[in-house]
Amino acid sequence: MGVEITVEDDVAGMVDASDVVDLARSVLAQLRISSAAELSIAVVDEDEMARLHQEWLHEPGPTDVLSFPMDELREPLADEQPPWGVLGDVVICPAVAQRQAAQAGHSAQREVRWLLIHGILHLLGHDHAEADEAKVMFARQAALLEEYEESLSR
Repeated sequence: MGVEITVEDDVAGMVDASDVVDLARSVLAQLRISSAAELSIAVVDEDEMARLHQEWLHEPGPTDVLSFPMDELREPLADEQPPWGVLGDVVICPAVAQRQAAQAGHSAQREVRWLLIHGILHLLGHDHAEADEAKVMFARQAALLEEYEESLSR
C-alpha cells in the first residue's frame, strides 16, 4: 500500500511515524482499499495547520485533522473489486491532538490514531455533518481503532 508520511522537524518527537503508517495500512486493508492505492500523511505544527485551515476552510486557528481527497475513492461493496488510485492527503497537528487527548483522558498516540482514521474516512466520503452520518462515521472509526489496537496485543 502506498502510504507516505512527512513529519515536520519541530513535531517529530510528538508522533510515532511507524505507528501512523502501520495504522494507515491496517485501516485501508480493513476497508478493502487496494494495496495499489496511495495515501499521503503530513504531520505539521500549529502554524502550518492554522495556515491550511484558513486557506481551505476559511476558519481561523489550527485544527486537529484535515483531509484532502483526490480520486474520490469509496469503500467497495462486498461484490466489488477494491478501488485503487490516489486517496489524497491527511494532515494531522499533534499539538492539538495532545490537548484533546488530555481532555479526553487518553494518550496522545491514541488521539493521533483516532484522527488519522477520521481523516481516512473523510477521504472515502464519510461525513458527520448530519446526526445519522455522524453515528455511522464515528461507529466505524471506533471499530477500526479497536481492531488495530487489538491487533497490537496479539
